[in-house]
Amino acid sequence: MSRRVARARTDAAASTFKVRAFRRAAAAVRERAEGASDEPITAAAATKLAGVGPVTAKVIAEAYAGRVPGYLARLEERAGPLTAGGTHLRAAQRGDCHLHSDWSDGGSPIEEMARAARGLGHDWAVLTDHSPRLTIARGLSPERLREQLGAVAAVNAELAPFRLLTGIECDILEGGGLDQDDDLLDELDVVVASVHYKLRMEAGPMTRRLLAAVRNPLVDVLGHCTGRLVTGRNRPASAFDADAVFEACAAGNTAVEINCRPERRDPPGALLRTAVAAGCLFAVDTDAHAPGQLDWQAYGCERAEHAGIGPERVITTWTTDRLLRWTRTADPAANRANDGPG
Repeated sequence: MSRRVARARTDAAASTFKVRAFRRAAAAVRERAEGASDEPITAAAATKLAGVGPVTAKVIAEAYAGRVPGYLARLEERAGPLTAGGTHLRAAQRGDCHLHSDWSDGGSPIEEMARAARGLGHDWAVLTDHSPRLTIARGLSPERLREQLGAVAAVNAELAPFRLLTGIECDILEGGGLDQDDDLLDELDVVVASVHYKLRMEAGPMTRRLLAAVRNPLVDVLGHCTGRLVTGRNRPASAFDADAVFEACAAGNTAVEINCRPERRDPPGALLRTAVAAGCLFAVDTDAHAPGQLDWQAYGCERAEHAGIGPERVITTWTTDRLLRWTRTADPAANRANDGPG
């Protein structure tokens, strides 16, 4: 039951710290069941388990008593059903270029995220945990990223023909460089590049920063380009020359992400229309940090359809083979000329 609470919290975009508290509680309960008895446990007794606090203890006690914990019921009621348009584009989706696991700031193991993507009918998804500079998100050092490549290979051996592609969400540094070794980035299937710090730079320097990133042949997708947050603490969009940046994306084989997270909705409508006019390709990505958040792709599909973007311009509708041909081809004109439908 604590695992179900953890999933409900992450599906609702709760903090990873709180999610992990419930996952630790679930592990403690499993350990108790394996090592002792399966007798009912009170809230007072649950607090004596390693990693269990008063809130999680109450959830455990209510579950042992055969009741749906009130905490879980409130979470699931608050989440409500997912309703969004964009049904035509959503039906065409074959993958997702941006998701996180508990190797960085996600709340769920790699295999759980991959199984959820496969369960939605995806042919593929890209694991894009954070790069080293984002220490608050436990960004992956080169050594940890190389270790993760082995973990992804193991998941693929279990879940074929579904394929979890290797990737990263790489910080765009202040000067436009990338926060990971080039040789290692070149080994990955997909590189999403995003700005996570100094979001309030002047428009000129921010434009140069983004241009350097999207022109880098190692970058495949420009993630949440303005960095804005439209709910909660609210964060204004970064200022930059959108015409110049999106023209560079179109010329340089870099897709623009339509970030599906409800608190982001990035890029804003006006910038999305600018990217459409520039001739960009798009990736409708969930930026999921939990299995249930993969359903958020519907929100991005609705925004894309409203902007007049058809499946032919959305890389997340492509087959695995086509996507990998695209990410490995430096010349976008040659790539598009050689690609057929799907």
